[in-house]
Amino acid sequence: MEKAADLQDTDSLTLKFKFNPKLGIDNPVLSLAEDHDPYDPWSLERPRFCLLSKEEGKSFGFHLQQELGRAGHVVCRVDPGTSAQRQGLREGDRILAVNNDVVEHEDYAVVVRRIRASSPRVLLTVLARHAHDVARAQLGEDAHLCPTLGPGVRPRLCHIVKDEGGFGFSVTHGNQGPFWLVLSTGGAAERAGVPPGARLLEVNGVSVEKFTHNQLTRKLWQSGQQVTLLVAGPEVEEQCRQLGLPLAAPLAEGWALPTKPRCLHLEKGPQGFGFLLREEKGLDGRPGQFLWEVDPGLPAKKAGMQAGDRLVAVAGESVEGLGHEETVSRIQAQGSCVSLTVVDPEADRFFSMVRLSPLLFLENTEAPASPQGSSSASLVETEDPSLEDTSVPSVPLGSRQCFLYPGPGGSYGFRLSCVASGPRLFISQVTPGGSAARAGLQVGDVILEVNGYLVGGQNDLERLQQLPEAEPPLCLKLAARSLRGLEAWIPPGAAEDWALASDLL
Repeated sequence: MEKAADLQDTDSLTLKFKFNPKLGIDNPVLSLAEDHDPYDPWSLERPRFCLLSKEEGKSFGFHLQQELGRAGHVVCRVDPGTSAQRQGLREGDRILAVNNDVVEHEDYAVVVRRIRASSPRVLLTVLARHAHDVARAQLGEDAHLCPTLGPGVRPRLCHIVKDEGGFGFSVTHGNQGPFWLVLSTGGAAERAGVPPGARLLEVNGVSVEKFTHNQLTRKLWQSGQQVTLLVAGPEVEEQCRQLGLPLAAPLAEGWALPTKPRCLHLEKGPQGFGFLLREEKGLDGRPGQFLWEVDPGLPAKKAGMQAGDRLVAVAGESVEGLGHEETVSRIQAQGSCVSLTVVDPEADRFFSMVRLSPLLFLENTEAPASPQGSSSASLVETEDPSLEDTSVPSVPLGSRQCFLYPGPGGSYGFRLSCVASGPRLFISQVTPGGSAARAGLQVGDVILEVNGYLVGGQNDLERLQQLPEAEPPLCLKLAARSLRGLEAWIPPGAAEDWALASDLL
């Protein structure tokens, strides 16, 4: 991999789009102009692909941040010794895509939700800062920089049940992988959706690319009467080769899977939802949130909930790693209508085995939008220089001090906003059950000090951007303001949001 260097002159560089008629898509190619000096020590980079795996009890190992005042999602820190560092993710990289979904112009909270929903494995398409800046300067903000697979061209996760003819495939001979499959006409593999000439990538969630033929034979024999294969057909192989994409499991679509996640929509009745949420250890030994005491005739049972289901998402947002109280708070924040994604014990075992998130295999791949109260917490700034309201006192009376520690996702659980007139910084949102809520922060609270620094000067924004890097606890000195006063001070729609905080992923 070439080292990135600072750009000092963009005139001798071009970014060209090459149309590939076989792929039927515009394939972005970062290249040097014809008059470029071949001995120049720096060059542009193409988009890179980082396949990250989350280790047990750990994160992917990077912090994501939205750039202040512009579109884009930036890696602001990579933790040493983590999957992110080993796979080449670097500080300053722009996230262009999550798995096969282009996210560069998506809302920041949506991008964070997609990455978390893909755990324990995710494929990120990234572009180095200098290459991204040059590309945007030459092509504009709306240009497509990210190579993606065409419609219907994806690796397949196929579950095969052995019949009288066995699994219905044989493996090409060779001392070591890669291996390709030869299908029996009408056999179990063909019926399970394995395409002709498919390359074998994984068996039951384990990569076989470096297996010997004997190791692969043993692995298949140990599978018993059924096996789950990750495969790529010739068209997928060729397109990935031309785009430089890895044949990664998070890109896969499910074929003949034995089980799938279920999305339940509940509307609260006079006796409540009719289930009990309990934290206990799951099949993998890690704590999880499980659904029990599903009462007959009440909304949960009518929606299809079963005792023993594991809760994996609330309103499309993964709850992996969240504690019991925060999970309950997210459900309560939905109000009287709740959307829950669950897996039964069989599905839980299956997706744990293949090491993929069940949320990647929902029937509806577009996750529902989270309500404001349960979205990923971040710090934002809102500005309206023309806003003036002399009816609101300039300095709130009384103050208190709060100490906050980041939650499981790395965020503090509040949204911070700013205006040009009046007291500049105030709390505009508090995530129910989060660190901020537990510390007593309330919507409308005005920030007087942050970590001992007075607020209200010209360096406020710079200090806010440094908050995610500060050692916890976060110390805030606050003054209360009534919601009525806040509404008078900040009319609806009067400001624009800018994200400042980072999320640990």
